[in-house]
Amino acid sequence: MKALLAASLLASAAIVAAPAVARPLTIDDVTMLSRVGAPTVSKDGRWLVWAQRETDLAGNKGRFALWRLDLSRRGAQPAKLSADSSANENDPQIVGDTVYFSSDKGGEDAIWAMPVAGGTPRRITDFKGGFNGFKVAPSGDRLVVWADRKPGAPSLEPASEKKDPNAGEGRVYDRLFVRHWDTWADGTRSQLFVLPLSASGAPGNGTAIVGALVGDTPSKPMGGGEEIAWAPDGRIVYFAMREAGRIEPLSTNLDIFAAPADGSSAPVNLTADNKATDNQPTVSPDGRTLAWFAMLRPGYEADRQVLMVRDLASGKVSALTDKWDRSIGSIAWAPDSRSLYVTAEDTQENPLWRVDAHSGQVTRLTQQGNVSSVTVSAGGGVIVAINSLTAPDDFYRITGKGAPERLTSVNAAKLVGVDMPDVSRFNFKGANGDTVWGYAVKPYGSTGKVPIAYMVHGGPQGSSNNSWSYRWNPAVFAGAGYGLVAVDFHGSTGYGQAFTDAIRNNWGGWPLEDLQKGLAAATAKYGWLDADNACALGASYGGYMMNWFAGQWPDRFKCIVQHDGVFDARAMAYETEELWFDEWEHGGKAYYEDPAAFEKWNPVNYVDKWKTPMLVITGEKDFRIPYTQGLAAFTALQRRDIPSRLLVNPNENHWVLKPRNSRQWYREVLGWMDKWTGKAR
Repeated sequence: MKALLAASLLASAAIVAAPAVARPLTIDDVTMLSRVGAPTVSKDGRWLVWAQRETDLAGNKGRFALWRLDLSRRGAQPAKLSADSSANENDPQIVGDTVYFSSDKGGEDAIWAMPVAGGTPRRITDFKGGFNGFKVAPSGDRLVVWADRKPGAPSLEPASEKKDPNAGEGRVYDRLFVRHWDTWADGTRSQLFVLPLSASGAPGNGTAIVGALVGDTPSKPMGGGEEIAWAPDGRIVYFAMREAGRIEPLSTNLDIFAAPADGSSAPVNLTADNKATDNQPTVSPDGRTLAWFAMLRPGYEADRQVLMVRDLASGKVSALTDKWDRSIGSIAWAPDSRSLYVTAEDTQENPLWRVDAHSGQVTRLTQQGNVSSVTVSAGGGVIVAINSLTAPDDFYRITGKGAPERLTSVNAAKLVGVDMPDVSRFNFKGANGDTVWGYAVKPYGSTGKVPIAYMVHGGPQGSSNNSWSYRWNPAVFAGAGYGLVAVDFHGSTGYGQAFTDAIRNNWGGWPLEDLQKGLAAATAKYGWLDADNACALGASYGGYMMNWFAGQWPDRFKCIVQHDGVFDARAMAYETEELWFDEWEHGGKAYYEDPAAFEKWNPVNYVDKWKTPMLVITGEKDFRIPYTQGLAAFTALQRRDIPSRLLVNPNENHWVLKPRNSRQWYREVLGWMDKWTGKAR
């Protein structure tokens, strides 16, 4: 299929006419793009409000402001909701005619409110100690706040602690987690507190509602407001939590709890019978049904996510999408409570689907692109944010069977004169005789052959799908003159659960075969790819595969870029924090119980075969694949006198998030590739 987006609504960037001399996309462009998120729609469908991030390059961070669009006026243009440029404003929520949001105005995080039609913002909370997020009840009389406090804290009021002036600086632990993602455990947990809300605000420190439960809600490190839901009448809060304890690093058993908003009784576990993940509680507008997704297998974080519903009156539970071999992403109810809108990956796309709440019948509503957010109103249909390989997020309205209606062109001015690359998809027979998909990204206007950037995705249960990225952006590599090729090897998502499961106990087997056959298929199909001039690059599992390439495919590439990749499976088994992942991937046992399962696919065992020049990248705050793995790989390279370079980010985790660090990352990566492919800039 030529030009993945050529026939889609995303093909047109909807930007003003390009000047006579166009240019390719660069990382300098990408880091300065506006990013939209957290959309909310008024109940009558008139107002769309969202948070928009702009880059503060000098401060090496993003800054957020609220924007508003009048959906009742065709051709209306977005405008800032508040004119205060001194504050960060985020997490907007429209309830009634009021938009609530978080703000750091005055140097202190608090919740604010203002009329959605326009007016003066006012601060409505006065508690101290900070918070991580909030949700206003649909009834408008309460709000729930989540904040890090000591387990059992009765309210948001920070605990007073007396410190021994003679105490040392050491941290002492009796159980795991001692650190998680990028943070050392400090004894606090993300907990829920409910505050009454009235016209005068939401003063005070609120009431704790998690009772004696010890755990984080939302879950860390990735959980957010999608894991917490209000009943329409504001009497019950539903939330997801994995209870802490000795087995926390081994458990994927998140459960859905229901807690009275007044804290009058302990939360009730609604999913105790399922020992695997239950998450994203979502209550129907009529208050009768609770939806969520559930996995089946304990200890597995990438099992199929099935859409579940519970009749809140009878307690009857049904698996709506049990017979649909796709994994539910996000969940939103239709206003009439008769159907739900969900996202689910499908063959390199992440569309929006409608699921009938009674029959479970699934209908696809979008075709190409990545639906990154969904919000619904009674009067305005479904508003989604969609991005693609060649277009960052913009908002679209879906009202029927026709094509989505584009509402915004947020980055039009910033992308004037930028030529996006051409994207084509291909497939081939991979390992086990299965069909495997990939895509090739061709530099715009290129003639003749171009060197190859062979990018391997992470996860490994992930996808090189049709989506925009700020960290590994294929269009930037194409803009630098490379033909980027990516393959969804066995283990990838969007092809059914059996395909995803196939990587277990098989890390360096079928995926390697797929990647070898995939590069051969791409170079055979696309004559503009220089098959003899390729560099490979990847992060996380993709970084593991770079180390595996170095020992198993040492003569194929001119260079390798390895970011946060597993180098030594034995050390990884004892150094990583979420043990369930590493142990599941190698058969379900700890290293000491079955060392052979880990050693079979261990890159460190093949260092004697390494010869390819390698750039190694790691973050000091990466506790998922600790930076010691990168140091070890670099040591191996240096010891063998293989041309190598090490980039260490002292303030980054498993990802590179800061804009100046991102620019440095691309300079180093592209500079390394240019050096070994002989490509001149």
